[in-house]
This record gives sequence, structure tokens and C-alpha cells, in this order.
Amino acid sequence: MLAVETELRRRLTAESVGTAFLLLAVVGSGIMAQQLSTDVGLQLLENSMATAGALFALIAVWGPASGAHFNPAVTLWARLSGDLTTRVALFYVVAQVVGGITGVIAANVIFDLDAISWSTTDRDTIPKLISEVIATFGLLMVIVGLVRNGGERFVAAAVAAYIGGAYWFTSSTSFANPAVTVSRMFSDTFAGIEPSGAPLFIVAQIIGALCAVAVMNFVYPKDGA
Repeated sequence: MLAVETELRRRLTAESVGTAFLLLAVVGSGIMAQQLSTDVGLQLLENSMATAGALFALIAVWGPASGAHFNPAVTLWARLSGDLTTRVALFYVVAQVVGGITGVIAANVIFDLDAISWSTTDRDTIPKLISEVIATFGLLMVIVGLVRNGGERFVAAAVAAYIGGAYWFTSSTSFANPAVTVSRMFSDTFAGIEPSGAPLFIVAQIIGALCAVAVMNFVYPKDGA
């Protein structure tokens, strides 16, 4: 029992630290982009490149430890697939949210902003909610598809490439992650989201994830069933 709990703690540490650095990259690069340029397009380019680069490295580092979910939507798929128990999945989600918020606070602090400043960026529109359904569907499509067809070694590169691209082809800039959504409420900067808009974003992301799991389970049934 002690060995099992020690292993779980290691996995949760990986999820928390990994998600913290992911949010540090997302929010920190957004702040830096605002400081370097007034061109919104250039700011988004800088933000997306930094996020994609960090995401590749973080998945490569933490994947062997915890699966490098960093995302409750991915953890939901793992639970539905029977790879995690409900208890472990809930611990994963808590670790991701706590880590994400910590990363945002760190980004605020190192750029000499208030540690917590509630975002005032309004993203609560129908097109952006539809965008989050599509963005999350695409993310789970990439992950489930690669895992099911034996392409696990490509997950880090593929997810980084997808998120980097989805910044540009989705009107919401592809949050695609409930933990990221919650965390980005804590910074009133380029990457923030107004708290009132976060719940609907999360609902949209869950819908996208469930639709993707259903489609990918049909195309790539588990264990080739």
C-alpha cells in the first residue's frame, strides 16, 4: 500500500509541476508579448510559439511519470478508458488545477504584477464556445488516435504542433483544457479569461472531449476490439 501511495504522489507531483509550467509558459509569454509589441497578431504568434515549445518539452519530461495529462479532459478520457480509477482521476484534476493556478501566480509575480488579478477579458460568445468544442475535440483526437495506433512516441510533438496551430485556427485561441481555463482567470493579461465566462468554456471543452472519445473509440477501438 505504501508503495502504491508513493507512486501516486509521484504522478500527482508530475501533473502539478507540469501544469504549473504550462500555465507559466502560456501566461508569461502573453505578458512578455504585450511588453514587446503592440501588434496583436505578433503577440499571438509569440504566445503560441512559446506555448507549443514548452508543451513539447513538458510532455517529453513528464509523460513517463504520469502520462503528462495536464488537462482534466485528457484525464476524463483515461478514466472512461479504464486506465485510471475515479479516485486517481479526481486527484489528477485537483493536482492540475492547483498546479495551473500556481503557474499563473508565478507568471504574474515574475513580471512584477499583482500575484492575483482577476481577468476582465470577455470571451463568453457563441462562436468562441463552439470554437472550444472544436479545439478540445481536435486535441483529444490527436492524443487518442496516436495512443491507439501505436504512435505514443509522437504525442509530445503532435500535441505541441496541434496547440500551436489551434491558437490560430480557433477564435478562442484554443484553451481546450478546463484546468487552463480556471487558471487563466487569475491574470488580467493577454491570456486571461473573465471568471463569468469560464464555466461555459469548461462545459464546451467537456462536450468536445466526449465527442472526440466517442469518435476515436469507434475508429480505433481499444485493444483492437
